[in-house]
Amino acid sequence: MSRTKSAVAEDRELLPAKDLLKALAPYRQPDFRKSIFELVVTIIPFVTFWIAAWVSLSISYWLTMMFSVIAGGFLVRFFLIQHDCGHGAFFRSKKTNDWVGRILGVVTLTPYDIWRRSHAIHHATSGNLDERGVGDIDTLTIAEYRALSAKGKFLYRLYRSPPVLFIIGPAYQFLLRNRLPLMFNSDKRDYWISAMGTNLSIVIVAAIFAYFMGLGAFLAVHLPITLVAASIGVWMFYVQHQFEDTFWEGEEKWQMYEAALKGSSHYDLPAPFRWLTANIGIHHIHHLASRIPYYRLQDVMRDFPELVDIRRLTFRQSLSCLNLRLWDEENRRLVSFAQAQAIAG
Repeated sequence: MSRTKSAVAEDRELLPAKDLLKALAPYRQPDFRKSIFELVVTIIPFVTFWIAAWVSLSISYWLTMMFSVIAGGFLVRFFLIQHDCGHGAFFRSKKTNDWVGRILGVVTLTPYDIWRRSHAIHHATSGNLDERGVGDIDTLTIAEYRALSAKGKFLYRLYRSPPVLFIIGPAYQFLLRNRLPLMFNSDKRDYWISAMGTNLSIVIVAAIFAYFMGLGAFLAVHLPITLVAASIGVWMFYVQHQFEDTFWEGEEKWQMYEAALKGSSHYDLPAPFRWLTANIGIHHIHHLASRIPYYRLQDVMRDFPELVDIRRLTFRQSLSCLNLRLWDEENRRLVSFAQAQAIAG
């Protein structure tokens, strides 16, 4: 895959990121009524398709799976509302953001306070080669990969394979890893409260549903919904940072604003999917100005049309990102294992 036309255009036309950040300041204010509306139009369809999946158990499990996939899409939307709460972008009140985020964390199986901290680190270090490890998909440079043992290379290839990245990994992350606050190797009380409080709430809610509809029926409906949402969410996160012309730089040369715009894609999905994924595909603007509510990102794109083609990826183009595995420091691009081998000669 060659360097994209949009990336070349961006390097020629992009305004200084700090100036752009100032220009985007007016878009940061959330609208309470709009935020409530966004919650309602997510809750109602999610509950509707969840119930439809349950009712269809007695008809056909294929029908149940169809409804589960749709409900999974709305669960992704719940996660993205939780995401905006974590940035303090969904409501003006920090307390409201935090408690809505914590409640949604029970549905998304994501302890809010732990995730908020790890995601803040991701935003503060994205694209920094010397600060990898928190909130990222593990990415090695060509030199680092070559230095691995045969076992290490096998494990890295396994980790970067689509079945692990988009099926096994998301299931592990949301069902198991999120249950304990081990990410920061810290015994900080707030993290344990967040994890255990979320876990207890999940158990209580699941027990109520299992009591009234049966454990088997509950799992047959909700587990596929959760797994579908987890895989979609990880795919979106992957495409937003793992593309050929992304940005990685060492600590000395790394700049946050440059990394935000050049290290995050504009995943330009068709309108229905853009709505369902809460505009998270406009990721370059989100990383530059994370306090902008997702429902105002389209306003930014309308008022700043020069931002549309920056690191733009269509769905078809995004599929080629699956082959990218290693960072080529010399040519400043992500490459496949085959390309890395060719570089080695």
